[in-house]
Amino acid sequence: MEIIDLNTWPRKEHFAFFRRMEYPQFNICVKLDVTHFLQFVKENGLSFYFTMGYASAAAANEIENFRYRIRGEQVVLHEKVHPSFTILPKGKELYKMVAADMTDDIHSYTRTVQEKERRQPVFMDPEEEGRDDQLYCTCTPWFSFTQVTHPIMLGWQDSIPRLSWGKYQRENGKVLLPYSLQANHCLMDGYHAGKYLERLQEYIDAL
Repeated sequence: MEIIDLNTWPRKEHFAFFRRMEYPQFNICVKLDVTHFLQFVKENGLSFYFTMGYASAAAANEIENFRYRIRGEQVVLHEKVHPSFTILPKGKELYKMVAADMTDDIHSYTRTVQEKERRQPVFMDPEEEGRDDQLYCTCTPWFSFTQVTHPIMLGWQDSIPRLSWGKYQRENGKVLLPYSLQANHCLMDGYHAGKYLERLQEYIDAL
């Protein structure tokens, strides 16, 4: 982890501008083409949810702005960030929050998340509380959407990106997934969001 020198940081003016706002969050919703991705997860017996979370984090880790976090009056840069999932156990109506650090293999990663969920009896692992090297991932497989807003701590310092996706739909021979990114404008702009979404699409197309 690196502490950013705000005096020499190229983003210092943008950071100073947006930190004056009580709600410097922005949200972008798009449709990802998951035609190939869906085939990949089915052929490999993988969880669509956890595999998309892995792909989302893999793309995010390639873009520096997704690894910035605000701590008090400081900005830090993590070497790597990791997914934290909301998981609804089968037959239940209340979900858990389960985090799993990134690995080099997408297949073993999905199994690791599933095993952690089985072994975690509580809503949230106390050892995970307070970590900011994460990406909050959630899914609404019951319905599609065109817009999502996530709960955050009001103020300028909540800086963990929220990633969410809904029920995929078939349109004109393609399988399209509603996908939402919510992020802190202090740390990134629409340009970085665009780079991220482009990289994510490339990543899932190449699986």
